[in-house]
Amino acid sequence: MYSFEPNEEQQMLVDAVGKYASTDLRPAAREAEESRELPKKLVGKGWELGVLQASIPDAYGGFGERSAVTGALAAEELAFGDLAGAFAIGAPNLFALPILLAGSEEQKKEYLPKVIEGEWRPYTAALIEYSFDFDPSDLRTTAKFSNNEYCISGEKAFVPFAKDAEALIVYANLDGRTQGFIVTKNAAGLTINNERENLMGLNALPLYRVKLDNVTVSASDRLGGASGHDFEPVLASMRLASAAAALGVARAAFEYSRDYAKEREAFGVKIAQKQAVAFMLAEMRTEIEAMRLLTWEAAWKLDNAKGDAFSEAYLASVGAADMAMMVTDRAVQILGGHGYIREHPVEMWMRNGRGFAMLTGLAMV
Repeated sequence: MYSFEPNEEQQMLVDAVGKYASTDLRPAAREAEESRELPKKLVGKGWELGVLQASIPDAYGGFGERSAVTGALAAEELAFGDLAGAFAIGAPNLFALPILLAGSEEQKKEYLPKVIEGEWRPYTAALIEYSFDFDPSDLRTTAKFSNNEYCISGEKAFVPFAKDAEALIVYANLDGRTQGFIVTKNAAGLTINNERENLMGLNALPLYRVKLDNVTVSASDRLGGASGHDFEPVLASMRLASAAAALGVARAAFEYSRDYAKEREAFGVKIAQKQAVAFMLAEMRTEIEAMRLLTWEAAWKLDNAKGDAFSEAYLASVGAADMAMMVTDRAVQILGGHGYIREHPVEMWMRNGRGFAMLTGLAMV
């Protein structure tokens, strides 16, 4: 049976990440959003917390074992500070964790030490596609096998740090299965737009459109080797990361609007004492707690190889996306006119919260 209490190591990590999120990420978030750039030192400091390194076994240069529960705890804390910063610090997860979960032994030995040793470096992955009916299990980007090579063609959207990435995992449809392929920078046929994506939120995170025109990779670059891999655990880990990040953003919006309501007076009383506001805050808190428990349960089931872990991860991601939109929208409402101006961060959190419905694939735990 799973526990609702983090163990000692998890609590130490949560405390360290939470302190960084509150004292470093949060104060820098607004300027980063406006300038469309996260300071390298800020990302580097977050990387030094060792969240990814603690998920990689000793044999590959890390100092721990991967746990989806621990990853979800850390992701929530980082997103509580700033969503763009959380995704930036965790971008190498998108490359390293699929290799850890599904890669061949040769791939693990070759790539994992490169990613986690030393300073943060831009490794990433390309999953999302421009399509109103985008389905990660039925991709339009295709891979075809011929002469012991794979030829990949298609277009990807919202790829973090693609322009500077050392390597990326590209997900493509191979004979009806979603499979990952390791593509190194400067591969022939790989084109990355010079202009970044323009979105409603997440402006501090560099996201790019990537085109693949008959990009050729060797059979050994297929994730898992010649036999390939099961995509479900990878996708479930992405969905859990999205759910956990949504919790962090929602919690930030809830706590900010709650504290504002306790201080703001209208007609001689604190607005937190107004029934309409009090009911909104209660429902916001209830939904956050409910989605957190669902996320933790899904993460625990994934760690323990339970059969329904993948469906639970899907439910957590969908539920958390809706919850984040509701909570951040109500935070703006509680602040009234102040919620709509940049003096307060709730409008930024609402814009970021809108993205969870479409941005699964930007993080992984």
